[in-house]
Amino acid sequence: MEVKAIVKDTGYSALKVRLCVDLVRGKKVSEAITLLRFMTSPTAKVVSKVIKSAAANAENNFQMNPADLKISQIYADEARMLKRMRPQARGRVSPILKRSSHITVVVAD
Repeated sequence: MEVKAIVKDTGYSALKVRLCVDLVRGKKVSEAITLLRFMTSPTAKVVSKVIKSAAANAENNFQMNPADLKISQIYADEARMLKRMRPQARGRVSPILKRSSHITVVVAD
């Protein structure tokens, strides 16, 4: 059985989140959390929280053993962008795109 957890509109771009996500894909939940704990990237904390949430959903809602859970799918999609303007020379402006992402984790036993 597969159990899902999603976090939406994180403050990090999908490109930065995918660096952490690619490291833990296919690993056991406990191993992935240990791996993310020692990463220096601030996105590792967010990814770790989503993995813990998916494991808790599996344990509490479906009575699955958390020691047996494995990350079957994990991905980061682009979310909405906040568009801001930055003043430039000669009265012009250039855009600033503040990107965010959605992180989805699917665990299975």
